[in-house]
Parts: sequence; structure tokens; C-alpha cells
Amino acid sequence: MSTETGAPTKCGGSGPPMRIQPTPDDIIELTHSWSGDRFPDGRPRVSDDILDQLRLATTEQAWGVLRREGYDRQFSGGWRQTHPGTILVGRAVTSQFLPHRPDLDAATVTAGRREGHLAPDKQNSWIIQTLQAGDVMVTDIFGKVKEGTVVGDNLSTAVASRTGVGAVIDGGVRDYQGIVELKDVNFFFRDVDPTPIRNVTLAGINLPIRIGEATVLPGDIVLGTPSGLIFIPPHLAQAVAEESEDIRVRDVFGKLRLAEQTYTSAEIDTGTWAAHIEEDFQQWKKAQR
Repeated sequence: MSTETGAPTKCGGSGPPMRIQPTPDDIIELTHSWSGDRFPDGRPRVSDDILDQLRLATTEQAWGVLRREGYDRQFSGGWRQTHPGTILVGRAVTSQFLPHRPDLDAATVTAGRREGHLAPDKQNSWIIQTLQAGDVMVTDIFGKVKEGTVVGDNLSTAVASRTGVGAVIDGGVRDYQGIVELKDVNFFFRDVDPTPIRNVTLAGINLPIRIGEATVLPGDIVLGTPSGLIFIPPHLAQAVAEESEDIRVRDVFGKLRLAEQTYTSAEIDTGTWAAHIEEDFQQWKKAQR
């Protein structure tokens, strides 16, 4: 290969080394819509207070805010759960596996060793080593269930102890009977298989991934409910929390006034209340404080 002047050029070269995890600057650029606090790795750090509020939000409430802001493809359904009824809320640590390819795997092992990961045959454990309290391990393993079991009961215990939250695995799990004994967590997954994870290679941690029809970035807020999973961009988390609270309070007020027969169901069960009802609501809400 040559340049336009005819001078020979080298293929390859000494470019920047491959990384398993992007630099903090890379993640900051990727998540540029967020202007708040960040973790040392660059991920957005939505406050614990907002996470607590989001535990009371429904999928539909979050979906409504995201859709209004142009984020139409953040929901993914059709999941199994280890702890149905336990709401999953936390900050995403994303990861992706690809079908095994020898040269890619060799590059991954070399890069992993450079970043302190010394178990080349346990690349799923590399992800777990990065987790901290409030994180959700979100792993794209392209829906692979047989030999796509990212966690069993031992690794799930490690995830639970580090995060206190759980995980989302677009693939399989094993040792299901052991995982369901964990407390105060929830794991969303596609199905169960007894095989160990095999024939895959870790492509990276904290990179953009696809979960179902949703694109997930590191630091997204994961909201897992009986309806499924919705991934909330960090800069919209507060808006979702506030709108969810407003809907809940309006629901209490509406039912109260219906029980008192102050208004009819036609007046309450509408998208926008009439001015006199809205004024009544605002006065009632102020009196509750």
C-alpha cells in the first residue's frame, strides 16, 4: 500500500493499545448529555435519592417521559426474573460478549492482563470485579443461553454482595435454585441452562450495548419491573422521578374527590383537568406538606 506521493506506508503500526474498559474521558464524551457527578471511571452518578424515588415509578411512567424526549427505543420485554416482584433500580455497568474468535480472544486476554485481569478463562468475572454498590451488571451475550450462562450461584452471590441490586443478562444463567435464595436482589435473564459459559469472548466493559431493541450506555438507570426493563438516560432520571411522583399524588387526590363525590369520573379520568380542579389539587397538595 502506498501514499499518493508514492512513498510506502506501513500496515498496522503502533496505535493506541486495545482496552477492555474505555478511559474516563471516553465515557464522559459518550455520555455528554449528563452534567452532574461522575464516578472515577467516568460513568454518570445519578444520586441515591433519585434512585430511591425511581423504585416507586412504573414502566409506563418512565416510558412516557422518555418518549416525549425522543427516546423511543429504551424498553425491552420478555424476561424471566429470579425474584419477581422485586423492583430493580441501579446504574448500568455495561458489557458485551461476542462469539469466540481466536485472534480476538488473544487480543482480549493481552489487554485484560494489561488492565489487571489475570484469569483469561474467566472473562465474565472481570466484569464483576468492576461493580460497586448501586450498580446493575448489564450484559449483552447476544441471547445465548446454552453455554451463555454468564452467572451461576457463586458469581451471582458476588454480584449481589457488591451491588445490592442485581443484573440484566441477555442470555442465560445456571444454578437457578441457588440464585433465587439470594435476598433483596433481582436478576433478569432469558433462560436457564446447566452448561457453563463457553465459546465467547468479552468485547468490552462500559461500552454501548444492545439489550433487545434498546441501546444502553454506561451509567443509564435500569428500571426493572413486572412489565420488563427500561433504560433511562441519566439526564432524564430526575424528570422521570418527578413525573412519577406527580402522577401518584394526583391519583390519591382524584380518588379522594371521587369518593367524596366532588367530581365525576368523567372530570377526573381525563388527560388534563379543568382549571378549577387543577386549582383544587394544587391547594390540596400544598396542605399535605
